[in-house]
Amino acid sequence: MKKLVAFTTLSAFLGTAGMVLLSHVAGERSAEANAPGDASVPHKIALIDMAHVFKNYKKFEARREGLKTEITTSEERIKKDLEAIKILQGQLKGLVEGSPEYKVKEQELASKAADIQAYREVQQRDFLRKESQIYKEIYGEVSEAVGKYAEYYKYSLVMRFKRDEMPEADNPNDVINKMNGTVIYHRAEDDITDAVLKFLNDRYDRGVIPTSGTR
Repeated sequence: MKKLVAFTTLSAFLGTAGMVLLSHVAGERSAEANAPGDASVPHKIALIDMAHVFKNYKKFEARREGLKTEITTSEERIKKDLEAIKILQGQLKGLVEGSPEYKVKEQELASKAADIQAYREVQQRDFLRKESQIYKEIYGEVSEAVGKYAEYYKYSLVMRFKRDEMPEADNPNDVINKMNGTVIYHRAEDDITDAVLKFLNDRYDRGVIPTSGTR
């Protein structure tokens, strides 16, 4: 009888110990499954409306305004040169065609017109290059900010989307474009557009120069 009691007590002890051991092992496996980088960890996805960020980022607007000023200055110079062309054309009409004076004025007119055309082409290429650089710079800064936000809040993927509401039915093309969008449903908290934009504008207002992601 004593042996039976002892065996029952030992069995109960081993059963309890086994449950504790299994619980410990299960806990370790659960911790390993949730370790960073593990394939079993669910993805956390964020969305950002890049067009909205660009449009409302103060630095982007300032860069574009600076470029617009340069373009306006260039256009004013071209306008003055064109006015000079009109004066030369008027002077040419008052000369005898084929005369030495006519030929000199005609050559001056042709040279002036060629200079204007060359200047205009050079300026257009320069402005396109500068505009491209602005977009590259701003895109780099936005990408940097998105990366920091995603790392801090543990987002594994950030997707672009347009958060505009469904347009009116009387504009079929806009409705179709909206329907063809990648994102059909999202939670409000997954839209990080405003948070990233605020970070960028606050940093720009403080005069902080980004240390990376701008080239």
